This record gives sequence, C-alpha cells and structure tokens, in this order.
Amino acid sequence: MNEDQRYQAIADYGIIGNMQTCALVGMNGSIDFLCGPRFDSPSVFARLLDHDGGGFFQIVPQMENVTTKQLYLPETAVLITRFFSEQGIVEITDYMPVNNDAGHGCNSIVRKIKSIRGDVTCSMKLQARFGYAAEKHIIKDEEDTFIFKTEGSETENMRLQASFDVHIDGDDLYAEFALKESERAFVVLELESNGATNFNDISYYTKQTYFDTIAFWRNWINKSTYQGRWKEVVQRSAITLKLLTSAKYGSVVAAATFGLPEELGGDRNWDYRYTWIRDAAFTMYAFLKLGFAHEASQFLNWIIEQDKNRDLHLLYKIDGEWDMEEKILSHFEGYMGSAPVRIGNEANNQLQLDIYGELLDTIYIYNKYHQPITFELWEIICKEIDIVIKRWQEPDHGIWEIRNEEQEFLHSRLMCWVAMDRAIKIGEHRSFPFPVQEWIETRNAIYEDIFENFWNEDKQAWCQFKKDGKVSDTMDGSVLLMPLLHFVTPEEPRWIKTMEAVDKDLRLDVLVYRYNNHESELDGLEGEEGTFTMCSFWYIECLAKGGRIEEAVENFAKMIGYANHLGLFAEQISKKGEHLGNFPQAFTHLGLISAALELDKQLSRKGR
Repeated sequence: MNEDQRYQAIADYGIIGNMQTCALVGMNGSIDFLCGPRFDSPSVFARLLDHDGGGFFQIVPQMENVTTKQLYLPETAVLITRFFSEQGIVEITDYMPVNNDAGHGCNSIVRKIKSIRGDVTCSMKLQARFGYAAEKHIIKDEEDTFIFKTEGSETENMRLQASFDVHIDGDDLYAEFALKESERAFVVLELESNGATNFNDISYYTKQTYFDTIAFWRNWINKSTYQGRWKEVVQRSAITLKLLTSAKYGSVVAAATFGLPEELGGDRNWDYRYTWIRDAAFTMYAFLKLGFAHEASQFLNWIIEQDKNRDLHLLYKIDGEWDMEEKILSHFEGYMGSAPVRIGNEANNQLQLDIYGELLDTIYIYNKYHQPITFELWEIICKEIDIVIKRWQEPDHGIWEIRNEEQEFLHSRLMCWVAMDRAIKIGEHRSFPFPVQEWIETRNAIYEDIFENFWNEDKQAWCQFKKDGKVSDTMDGSVLLMPLLHFVTPEEPRWIKTMEAVDKDLRLDVLVYRYNNHESELDGLEGEEGTFTMCSFWYIECLAKGGRIEEAVENFAKMIGYANHLGLFAEQISKKGEHLGNFPQAFTHLGLISAALELDKQLSRKGR
C-alpha cells in the first residue's frame, strides 16, 4: 500500500508523562496521542489513529523550509522540539510536571515556546476529541481560562490557559502569537486528576514546575546503581519504563498506546495500556537490577492486594480491575488505514501459565538482592505453586497470546519450571514451610518433559509446542530465554544446536522474529508482522552468555541504531527498519537493559 503522508512515522514521536498518564509529541510539534486522566482512560487526542477525527494539540512556527529535531534534557523526560529555518529558530519544551510526590497532584502538560533566533509568529490549534472521539463537548471561556466539559459531565474534564490570546472556533481552540527573539510564551493543558480537578493558576507552572520536574527526574535516575557501559542508553530505557509505571498503584502498562499496527494495513492492532503480570514482572526485574527497589516494592504490594481475594489474573487495569471487554472503534480509520482499532483486550480471558514463572523469578531476585519477603507473600507464592502443580501439563495460549486453539507451549512449560525452581530456592533460603518432596518432584518432572519431549530430533532444536505427544518443527524466539533463566548452560550441546536453528529460521541480520507467522496458521490471524525487538535483545544476551562477545557487542550496537532519534523503541521493526506496534513498549526497553547489563558484565570479566 502507499504510505499515507498525513501520518508521521511511529518513530517520529517522543513520550512525556507524569506516572498518571503520558502523551506522544511528534517532531512537527503536535501532541497526537493522550489518554486521560489515566493511562487506560479513553483518549483525548488520537490523531495517531485517525488523522482527521482523532484529535490533536499542535503548536508550530510559521516559517518556510523548516527542519526539526528533538531531544530530551539529559537524565529527564523533558522533551524539546526544535524548528530551524533561515527565518529563525524556535523551540518547544514539553513536559508533564512531577515533583517529589512522584506524580500525585496536578495532571498537566506544560508547553513552553521560545524564539531562539529571529522574530517569529507561531500558531496553535487544539482539537480535543474525548471518549475515543465519541463524546461531544462544550468549551467555555472564563476570564481567558478555557473550560472543556463533555455532555452529561458534572465536572470539568480539561482546561487550557495560555500567556497569549486564544480563541474558540466551534469545538476547538486556535491562536496566533508573535514572539520576538529570546521571548517566551506558555500554554498549560490540565486534565482531571484522580477524579478531582486540582487545577492551578498558570503562574504556578511558569515559575515552579519546570525546575521541580527536572530535579525529580535527575534525582530519580541518580538512584541507579548502574555505572557500566552504554549508561546513557540504559538510563533512557529506565526513564521510559518509569514513565509507564503508575505512581499511585505501582502497576506498569505494557506500552503507552493502543491500536498501532504490527503490519501496515493489517489487523494485528491491540490495546497495550494495561498491566500484564508477565511484562510488569520483567520490568521490575530490570528495575531491581538497576537498583530501583522502590518500584519493585510498590509492584509487589500491588500484587499482594490483587491476590488476596482471587487467583492471579493475566492482565489488569492499572487500579487492579480486570473486567475489560475488547471492542472495535469502527469510527477510527487506524494508523495509515490499519483497521480495526481495538480497545480492551480479549487476552484477558486466556489461560497463560507462564505468568507464574515470570512473577516468581522477580520475587526471587527481590528476596535475594533487596530485602526478605514477608510470610504473607510466601503464602501467596504457595497458592500460586499449587496451581502450577495442578496445571503445568495443560495446553494454554502462551506468551504470544495465540488466538487459535491452545497448545502445550515450550515457553509456558519453561516458566512453570522457573516458578517451581525459584519457589524452592526462596523456601530453602528462608526456611519457610513447604512440601519439599512434592515441589522438587514436580520441578524435576517439568525439566525432564521439556528436555526430552520438546526436542525435535529432525530439527535439532527445542521447538515451539507439542500436541498429542508430537513436537512441532516451528521455532519460537522465546526459546532464547532457556539459558537466560538458567534452565540450560550456553555450553549444552542441544542449546548450541537450538541457537543454530534460531539463526536459520528466525534471524534477519540482527533482527529476530518471535515466530514465522507467515508459514504457520497457529495464531489464527491474517497477514505478517515485523521482527520482535525484544527477541533481538534476548539473542544478544545469549551471545554474551555463550562467550561470543564480539558478535554480541556488534549486534547490540546495530540494535541501538534501530532506536528512534530519542532512543525509544516500538514493539517491532519491519524489514525496512520502520517501527511497528505499540510505542514505546516496556518489554523492548527492559530487554535492552538486560542485554546491556549482561554484556557489560562479560566485558568486565574479560578485562576489557
């Protein structure tokens, strides 16, 4: 299909946020995605998914032949978009205020516009489209403060204040304002926050929040214990993970967006604005490895709350609710015509047995390297282990949330082994009571099942699933976790053969597919998808663990080269190097962090 020039590339965006919600700011000065007041709330701006009707908030200088660049202030989530022309230079600084309360309080976007060189006229247009562009609203001008209220709402949904004249144009706001050289202008957009309207005067933002926000981010990132190689790259990924974490609840969303396609024009378009136990557990693992123990503690407290009165669920809204219906927004055309656009997620109703392993591995690291877990949490672990013991042999939908029939997936079986192994180690380390013989026998049975029954002798590899006692010949990128989770050593002969099969079937230069969905009908969906960036970082980590250091370093450098101009990654990368899927994605950034840490460790061991 011809690329729709109305849409910016997914990689042409930066993220700002306040740990309540986040927004995507394009290189053209337009905020094209914002849900509010929470990550998983309905959209306010979604031009990224429907150019004409989704809504946006754009500020742009009126100059000819403009070149744009974006950057973050070092060690912060404060984003600067710069416009260059023969006529002048203008920069827009965008941020969502945070302070030492880590996002509690105001829920706002501050846009600071400054003429660096020349006298320049700028224009502003704001098209709010509440409720996924399905709710009508009115705008009231109350002494140059513009109040937005949706039909039937008893409270204000949003308001805008500016240091220049703004006008109402039907359902929208617009402005033109002149800036002399070195002059600044401000505009502040305030959202409902936690059910309240904690709105502030514009002077609060212009005088206080900029330096408070910079201080917050720098104080936070400087708590990191990591001082190794690629420090700036690791820090940017850590800040991105923090931006996707809820300050109020401790949960973490899988990505900032919904509906971005895994194939342009295709229908693999999902909603990632929820907390998957798998993704969140891996994220907390990355936080712990970097020394951010507070985030891990918050998440474990959140898990305890969710697990008190019901079994562990696959995915949740950020507040712990999990009853969500997958719906299609038929009035959205989709990014570059990639429809349908979905909200909610049907995977909510799937069985995915791997989540117990990911969670237990994180708790194991927390208990070993941070602080001892409570007996209350141990009792929850025992409850989860009882489920693993009863169900580990069952087929499920797996890590990739296959929407076709359930299978006995290698990754799910591997993670059941991890759950048993880590629970045993925690129990032995802490002398907690548990049925030692039963747990060890189960762990050993799972190990033997994986080692023998998922090995394909013809393929000379551990393969994706088995059915009716017969193993498939399909390779799966999640097999790369086998040495990373210490199921096998990198020197194991069967593992060396499996890496060769991954090279042959799934690798495209440094990029790795999660599985070959073009040849397989397993997932029950039409079309192809891009390479799975997280799998590429797993592959690099396997190279490093296996002693192939030079290959690992080279591949890591190439993968960093696929990042966008700000060091951000979407879920997938196409054959052309385009970013595909929801953006930015937590899984990818935690995979980057893990690979960087392993590479740094191996290089240091070699004295290099």
